[in-house]
Amino acid sequence: MNDKPRGAVTAKDRGAPAEKTNLHPRNPHRGRYDFKRLIAGSPELAAFVSPNAYGDESINFADPSAVKALNRALLNLVYGIKEWDLPAQYLCPPIPGRADHLHFLADLLADSNGGVIPRGGSIRVLDIGVGANCVYPLIGHREYGWQFVGTDIDPAAIANAQRIVDANGLGAAITLRLQASPAAIFNGVVQADEVFDLSMCNPPFHASLAEARSGTQRKWENLGRDAEYKNALGKKKIPVLNFGGQAVELCCEGGEEAFVCRMIAESARLPGSCMWFTTLISKSSSLPGVYRALKYAGALHNKTIEMAQGQKKSRIVAWTFLDAKQQHAWRLARWK
Repeated sequence: MNDKPRGAVTAKDRGAPAEKTNLHPRNPHRGRYDFKRLIAGSPELAAFVSPNAYGDESINFADPSAVKALNRALLNLVYGIKEWDLPAQYLCPPIPGRADHLHFLADLLADSNGGVIPRGGSIRVLDIGVGANCVYPLIGHREYGWQFVGTDIDPAAIANAQRIVDANGLGAAITLRLQASPAAIFNGVVQADEVFDLSMCNPPFHASLAEARSGTQRKWENLGRDAEYKNALGKKKIPVLNFGGQAVELCCEGGEEAFVCRMIAESARLPGSCMWFTTLISKSSSLPGVYRALKYAGALHNKTIEMAQGQKKSRIVAWTFLDAKQQHAWRLARWK
């Protein structure tokens, strides 16, 4: 018996791919969301699931509460994270995209290791701007067994991330540190003689809150909810981002390019503290300035790794101050 609504067109009818082929091959989120299994592990998600215009089960991705419930269910089902929550208005990132970022970073390390991904607690990763969600360390540790140090300039974000770490018994794998100086990135959180195999960052990419709101409008248009956005503007209210976000998570002076150029300049003062420094770059227009900064800083090698999730395209820029011989010695000394 066919129980789909009369006239409904399902993803199968449309010939939609069974997998999101633009995601990394190891990404466990390439398939469609299995809402039955997700709800079985996280019953609160059921309140947000309903048939979409095509008759397929989905959520309203413009609703931050629905996005948070989906994230909680995904973290539970796929990564075994039983306790996860966020204060209102903090960034609630899409799990598939964050997982993609980590899998591409694993490939970067594999390129320095004869094609074999180094796994386990000997691999240390510095997550700059870990956020209240703590998603990168949670996924990276579960997928590869890596150890993480997460930093943030927001005490409330660090406090919430610590609650997540403690509630899931991950204190031995994930360490959190408050960055006391908003102007600093590595200084003050990287300890003397401390080394990392990777640093990673998803920097704030807007130069102002006005620019962030413009980005919000584009997201609502992409989600087919432009009329709601314009109605809310008429009532002098700005709709929240569906993925939330505090000001420090969304924007900084000079935007993404200025932030990353500061990161590069600081990394040059700690050249031996990290094998590969990396950052996500959301805007292709930021790349020329970033490449100039890398050349000025004296980076010996840099790589740009293209990524795509749905309609969004971004890339990882990675750089190192270690030559091939030094990288080989690093691997022999640290990667078991």
